[in-house]
Amino acid sequence: MKFTFLSVIALAANAALGEHVYRTENQLIVTTTTGKYGGLIDPKFPKTRQFRSIAFAEPPVLSRRWLRPQKLPPSTEHHDSYTFPPSCPQFVSKIPSLNNQYFSGGTLINNGNQNDTSGLVGVDTSEDCLYLAVWTPANATFHSKLPVLFFMSGGGFTTGGVDIPYQVPTGWVERSQSHLVVTINYRVNIFGFPNARGLTDQNLGTLDQRAALEWVRDNIAQFGGDPEKITLWGQSAGSISADAHAHAFYDDPIAHAYFLQSGTVFSGSAVTDTTYSNFSFVARKFGCQFANDSDGIAELECMRQVSFKQIENFVGQYADSGQQPALNFILVADESIIFSDYAARARAGKVAHRPAIISNVANEMSSLVPLPSNLTAGPDQALVLAYDLADWICPTYNSTVERNRLGIPVFRYQHAGTFPNLNPFKWLGAYHGSDVPMNFGTYGILTNLANATEFETEVSRNMQDHILAFAKDPYHGPQKIGWEPLVASNGSREGLIRFGADGKVIQYINGIEVDGACQGVGTYNPFP
Repeated sequence: MKFTFLSVIALAANAALGEHVYRTENQLIVTTTTGKYGGLIDPKFPKTRQFRSIAFAEPPVLSRRWLRPQKLPPSTEHHDSYTFPPSCPQFVSKIPSLNNQYFSGGTLINNGNQNDTSGLVGVDTSEDCLYLAVWTPANATFHSKLPVLFFMSGGGFTTGGVDIPYQVPTGWVERSQSHLVVTINYRVNIFGFPNARGLTDQNLGTLDQRAALEWVRDNIAQFGGDPEKITLWGQSAGSISADAHAHAFYDDPIAHAYFLQSGTVFSGSAVTDTTYSNFSFVARKFGCQFANDSDGIAELECMRQVSFKQIENFVGQYADSGQQPALNFILVADESIIFSDYAARARAGKVAHRPAIISNVANEMSSLVPLPSNLTAGPDQALVLAYDLADWICPTYNSTVERNRLGIPVFRYQHAGTFPNLNPFKWLGAYHGSDVPMNFGTYGILTNLANATEFETEVSRNMQDHILAFAKDPYHGPQKIGWEPLVASNGSREGLIRFGADGKVIQYINGIEVDGACQGVGTYNPFP
């Protein structure tokens, strides 16, 4: 279908991207169960429609703060969807990190007129944040039935969202014209995982993700997507979340496949604090002090009177100060959505029987330790290596074994590429998160270190093509391009892809080269 621009209107440039965008009155309006949404086409990407801000649940504000997301009622109201939504409440740390020192404007949420080390709650954050964004080929219709990549960002369950430049897939959709991408906001930190007295539901961020997935299932056909071909994809905390969904909703997964990028349910333990001490500690700082366990409801009501900015600033500044005890607001083992013994659930077969990509970067932990005082020498590599294995590589191996035992196809890859514009220090190697701009094709948006290279482009496009082969047909698509499922117990099988290492776009390697150290065979090399 060609677009006839009956009424072309220039809109203000999006603050995060600095681009002028345009819309039409008719062709860019999509009707959903919860309203009509007007999208846009950026002249730089004329074959891609963007719907940047679509509500998928009621705003979790006032009396709905710290409650599970509530469905929106049916509506025919029109909404413009030209600008990205505010991110959910989160703190912008002042502590120097790889992201805020070298990749500001790429890896972090838009922070408006403040810098990325403000030490304050994010300027463009709000409790009214339960929105998602959709990118779709411009000529896609209800009959197109294109596969959908449903992405959940990482950020340690404390940061993340839609408005992150590295995670804007416009260029990828423009190039492929054969898939849709959805990215979402979900509540994080104390607002997403409060572990508070008086609450039945503690993993509100996980429930937000599920609500967004259900909205996409019910509405994505109107954008040209196939609700039967949704790949649930996350990176880091988003990846752990995607795997948690596979285990919690195994009998109704909605997703037809999973893409677990740097993280599985075996990557870390959930909170098991039954004293709710962290939330009560914060509550007491705002005068919400109730001694008896039965006063949990009163504690919540008192805290609902405190502004989200005050709460987020206290929690964030407390963390920046390094005070003890440390406060953690992450996944809570409630034995309903998040579990304390995933190995037991696996033995019981309680995981969605859907194919999965499980991936890692070669040196995950190098970017997650504090920046060393000697930036030339880097951190203690022995310590980094120990964390690489314990928190990332071996959990991936365990998840592969788990699915192998259930006959679930697992496709594995390792991103090992290093590039001048993404690697300020050689000791980083392929660090945690360095594959995100490669997946999204956004690796070239920052040029403060160097320009992107042709080799980088080739690696990125190969990664994208392998992901799409899986998304289109997770049972047979990868094999058609030479990518076989990995059987973790078969040491002779070369089913693991390595991208970007040693000047080679793609290599097929023996799985034991990556997983062997987890089996007591050989050593792991984070710089292949």
